Amino acid sequence: MDINAYIASGVLELYVAGALSEKENAEVYALIQKHPEILQEVLEIEAAVVKLTSSTSQRNNLHILENVKKELGFDGNDTKVVSLVKPKYNWITYTGWAASIVLAFGLLWTVNQNKQLQTDIQVAETQQSLLETQIENSKNSLAEANTLITVLRDDNIARIPLAGQGNFANTYAKVYWDKNEKRIFLDAQGLPDPPEGKVYQVWSLKLSPLTPTSLGTIDNFISDNNKIFEIENSNESEAFGITLEPAGGSETPTMEFLYTLGVVAS
Repeated sequence: MDINAYIASGVLELYVAGALSEKENAEVYALIQKHPEILQEVLEIEAAVVKLTSSTSQRNNLHILENVKKELGFDGNDTKVVSLVKPKYNWITYTGWAASIVLAFGLLWTVNQNKQLQTDIQVAETQQSLLETQIENSKNSLAEANTLITVLRDDNIARIPLAGQGNFANTYAKVYWDKNEKRIFLDAQGLPDPPEGKVYQVWSLKLSPLTPTSLGTIDNFISDNNKIFEIENSNESEAFGITLEPAGGSETPTMEFLYTLGVVAS
C-alpha cells in the first residue's frame, strides 16, 4: 500500500468530517491502527478542524439562519414541523475519532517509556563501568604502592638524584635503579607539565665517551598523578638525564632542553 498516495487521496479528511460510510470508517480505523503515518495525518487534520472551528465560532451567524428558514419555507408567522431523518452516520464515526486519539496517546506513552528505559539502562551501564574502573585502579594503585615500598626499603637499589640544569635549575627528579630486575623507577614530581606537542625523554648515559641511549618518552606524564614511572633499563648506565623533546621523541638528546642530570655513584 502506498501510504503517501492514500494520505493525499482526501479519504482522511472525509473520515474526520464524518462523510464516509460505516464500512469506509471501519477500513480507515483499521489502517490507523496499522500505520502510524495515517494516525499522525488524522490527528493533524482534526487539529486543523478544531482550530478553524474555534476561529469562526464567534462570528455572527444570523444571516445563515435566515437563509435556512427561507429555504425551508418559513416566514415570520408560520410554524412548520420538519420530519427528523435518521443520521447517516452512527457511533462508529465518533468511535474512530476517539480510538485514534487514545491510540495516539498510547503510542506517545510507549515511546516515552522506551526512551526512559533506554536512558536508565545506559546510566546503569555507565555507573557499572565507572565502578569497575575504580576497582581496577585501586588494585593497580595498591600493587604499585607495594612495589614502590619494596624498592625504597631495598638497600641494593641505587638512588640517583637528578639536579636541574641551566635554565631549568629549579627542576629535579630521582631515579631508583633496580639492577637485578633491569628497571628504574623515575620520580619526576619535580618536573613541570610539558607544553603541548612536547614530551619528556629519559636517557641512559655512558660518560666516556658521552653516549646517550634513549629509555623512552613519558607520554602519560600529565595524566599520571603520582609522577612515578617504571622504565626498563638493561644498560650499564653511568648517568641519567631527562630532556624535553617533540612528541614521539628524538634519536639524540636536545641539550638546550636538558632539564635534569644525575651521575651514578661509583
